[in-house]
Parts: sequence; C-alpha cells; structure tokens
Amino acid sequence: MIRTTAISLAVFSALICLSAQAEGYKLFEQSVSSMGNAYAGRGAQLTDASLVYSNPAAITKLDGTQLTGGLTLISAKTNYGNAQAQSANGQSVVGRTEGANSLNELVPFVFYADKLNNNISWGIGFYVPFGLSSDYDNDFVGRYFADETAIQVLSLQPSIGYNLNKHWSVGAGISINRAAGTLSKYKDHSGLCELGEQTTNAMFGAPVYNAAYCNSHYEVEGDDIAFGYTLGIHAEPLDGTLLALMYHSAIRFNLKGDSVITNAPITGANVVGNLNFMVVAPHLPAIDLSTGKLASQSKLTEASQLALTTPASAAFSVDQQLTKALSVQFSAVWTQWSEFQSIDIVSNDANPSISLNTQTAANLNNEGQIGYIPEYWHNVWGFAVGATYQYQPDITLKAGMAYDENPISTSHKTARIPTDDRLWITVGTHWQLNQHLSFDIAYGYLFTGDVSVNEHEYNVQNERLYQSGYQADYRNKGQLFSLGASYSF
Repeated sequence: MIRTTAISLAVFSALICLSAQAEGYKLFEQSVSSMGNAYAGRGAQLTDASLVYSNPAAITKLDGTQLTGGLTLISAKTNYGNAQAQSANGQSVVGRTEGANSLNELVPFVFYADKLNNNISWGIGFYVPFGLSSDYDNDFVGRYFADETAIQVLSLQPSIGYNLNKHWSVGAGISINRAAGTLSKYKDHSGLCELGEQTTNAMFGAPVYNAAYCNSHYEVEGDDIAFGYTLGIHAEPLDGTLLALMYHSAIRFNLKGDSVITNAPITGANVVGNLNFMVVAPHLPAIDLSTGKLASQSKLTEASQLALTTPASAAFSVDQQLTKALSVQFSAVWTQWSEFQSIDIVSNDANPSISLNTQTAANLNNEGQIGYIPEYWHNVWGFAVGATYQYQPDITLKAGMAYDENPISTSHKTARIPTDDRLWITVGTHWQLNQHLSFDIAYGYLFTGDVSVNEHEYNVQNERLYQSGYQADYRNKGQLFSLGASYSF
C-alpha cells in the first residue's frame, strides 16, 4: 500500500538539545541576574523586575519602580554520526550520515515593577518561556523522520504582590501566551524513491519512474493563544535567610493550522474509472496518461489541529547570606512532563484529503488521524547551587552549577529529541553604574552525555508500522551569552 502517513506536529518535541539551557523545550532565559547563579536562588534572591515572572510575591521587596530588560544568545550545536535509515520497505536510505545542526538565537525579555503602596506591588513582563529551532540538511539520511522544526511561545504577564507582614509576602500573575510552530520532513511512500528508476520501470514493465516521489515533502503549521498563571510565596524567617516557593501552571494549547504534502503518489484505488489514468493495481500508483509517468498529486492540504499542554512546574529556592559580602543560593525545580504522553495531529477539515489514507487500519488506525508519535515523558527534577560575592561596592561576582534530569526515556529518543541529562555551569557579573542604572552579564556552558537513537514509526495503538527506522549517535554542546540592564526610577 502506498504510504502517505504524515508525522505529527512534533514542533513540541523537536530537537530539544539545541536549546542549551532547556529542560524539555522549556527556556529559563528570562533573567540575566539569575543566570549568573545558574538560576540557583531564583525567586528568593532579590534581583530585579524579572521577579514579575519568577516570583510575583518578591516584587514587594524591590525598592521603588524598576524597568529590567535583556537578551540571551543561545549558541548550540548537535553533531550526529554513524547515521543510517531504512525506508518503509526496509531498503537502505541514501543520504548524509554525519553532520551538525547549529543554532544561534536571541531570546529577549522586558519587565516593569512598581509599588501601589507599602504593601501592594504590581508589574508586567514580556518573555519567551518555550522555544527552539533546528533544520537538518535536505540530504540527511534520516530525512523521513526529521527536517525543519521551529517553535516559539511568547508570553505577556501582569502580576501583583502583597505583603502579609514584614517577613511574608504572596503574589500571583496571569499570563497570556501565544504558541506558533512549524514542522517539516520528507515523505517515505513505501520506499518508492529507494526502488530507483531501473527497478520501478521493471516492476511496471514501462519507463514510468517519477523522480518527484523523492522530493515529496510534508509540512504543518499551527498556532493558538492560551492562558496560564503563576503563584508565589516569599519569606525572610531569619535575618539573611530568604525563601521562595513558586508554581507555574500548565498551559493548554489547541494549535490549529494546515498540513501540506507535496508530490504524493496517486494510487489506483483513487482514480478507478478516470480516463486520465491507467490503473495497474488498487494499491500501486496509477500511471498518468498525460505524462506516461507514475501519477503524483502536486499538493494536498488539510486543516488540522494538535492539543498541546506545556508542563506545570514547582520550585523551592533559598538565598542565604553567610557574610556581609558572600551569599549562597539553592533551587530545586519539579516539572510535570508526564502530561506529554503523545503527539496527535487530527483533521478538522470538512473535506479531508491526507487523512483519507493516514487514518486507515494499515496506517495510523484512527479516524481523522494525520500523525502520531508516542512520547511518554516522565516528571523530572532539576537542582542548582550558586554563590554571590560583593567584590566591590559597585561590582558583584556570581557563579553557579545546575543539573537537569532528562524527561525522555531511552526507548523514545528520536532524531528530533536526541538528549540526555545535562550539567551546566555559569558565571556572571552585576555592575551598579550609579544609583539608577545597573548592568548584568552572564555566561553559561552545557555538558551532556552522548546519545544513541533508534527510532521507528507507530500507529495510535503503539504497534510498530512498516520496516522504517533511523539509528544514529549524537553529541550536544551549547553556550549562552546574556546581557541585561535595570533602571530604577
């Protein structure tokens, strides 16, 4: 049977390694001052207006009105080697077996915080909580599993904080989030491309080979707007000891867009009785009588949607002053990745085209199903420690180290998600230029283990489809460069 199964909208499980400080596809780059400590003590340490996002309760402890903004450059590379792939019929796929994906992206943020009175403070911020991008070469041997991927979530969050008393404060924020993403890959139509011209012509007994099948391509785009919330507690139970407890809610998106396939085969079953085509067999491509070649559809488009939930997280942080000049920080973060069990692209088109084939029992085996990828991510913990030293009255030095557990089990690592547990170190500097203006600079480097991928395709019952597969070894590395500024009015 000619296979036109479209991979689902894996923009939300895609090449996570290229987000150098990402746990899953979550970004932490909303604060340069916190990055210097590897985000240890975040939400407890009284830094700047970026607390509007990390811990709204702590903005009550800021002095006056503050405006904070910054940029982080994520520079990351994923090297792959020993790559090989098999088509749906088990034939070897010809293509690039080693190479690299590089990413250089700027992640911006800006926050504003102010006091309404001695007990109530408010703020608003714009930031990027989730995002990544990647693009394999067109001749990549695993192109039937991954090509281009991009995702971006933009958030706008107003927050409010309230002092319960001198030592305790609470806060909350509501975020408005827009998610948009793009996924593409090349299509493997039962190994028609791998059969080659000579074998195809011999099979049909005529020179009917159609090279367009080797350029059959799938792309899907989707976007949505959804709401989330943040809750926070800040406390100073003892002089010099700052504590924070924070919760960021899950955000539920229903991304809608179009699935598009180019150069898909037209099978005989679809054109029986049509005088423009010669039908050899119902399950084989028909012959287009106008060209004398195997028939192909130049473009198929179907409206589709994907339900996506970005994970909830809870964090506990401590900022402990040891001496007048030295303090240490600690954070523990729990992320509920277990909600990410699978990726499902389903049709919402009144006149379906792609799903007429992909939903069949021989393919994804579910009505309206355009794509499916099992994920089965699990909840994870991340830990960070840091130190802050007041080197001079106007210069503060920072350093930190963090460990992030990988939410993806070995059996579900793919060309789009070739990651492992990661360890990263950071250093940073805070420079108080004058009583109003300050600057922060931070640098981070990522260490991660080597990863082996052995990927296959499945229907919605998690039964393996066809003989297609992809195997490769991956090595990831990343660096971050951040620059921020704060102005107090």
